[in-house]
Amino acid sequence: MSVLFTIGLLAVLVFWAIGVYNRLVGLRNQVTNGWKQIDVQLKRRHDLIPNLVSTVKGAMEFEKGTLEAVITARNRAAAATGPADAGRKEGELTQALGRFFALAENYPQLTANTNVRALQEELSGTENKIGFARQFYNDIATKYNTATQVIPGNLIAGVAGFRPAELFEITEPGERAVPKVDLSMKG
Repeated sequence: MSVLFTIGLLAVLVFWAIGVYNRLVGLRNQVTNGWKQIDVQLKRRHDLIPNLVSTVKGAMEFEKGTLEAVITARNRAAAATGPADAGRKEGELTQALGRFFALAENYPQLTANTNVRALQEELSGTENKIGFARQFYNDIATKYNTATQVIPGNLIAGVAGFRPAELFEITEPGERAVPKVDLSMKG
């Protein structure tokens, strides 16, 4: 009877370990998928920027430095590797785009141009999608990290070599700043 009990206990432990391992693999795959979703949206953003710059280049020739800064930031962001690096470089790109759009407001012919408006709307929509993808990624990465750090998952995670997932973080102070909105009806 004791041998049968021992075999049964070992079988339960093996099935438990397999279950924990499979759960961790599933979570790790969701983290990978979450990052790929961000990557797809970032690529879309990176593809839109050259179109926007070429559309406004003639009208903003005096703002050449700003246009070059946007392209440089875009190229750096496109070459980012991993969530932490992407977070830093995408923050730089966001700031460069912010300066670009602020300057573009000084050119009425640009704000009236339907192509420019359409590209701005595309970028805005893409920014929203990036935000949702980042949120999903961070949610699932946190869930995965928690599963690999708490008992009993950490026992299997340590043996099987599961590593913590990086979170997508805002590293640029400018991105953390609360925008100033003046709704006063000053005339």
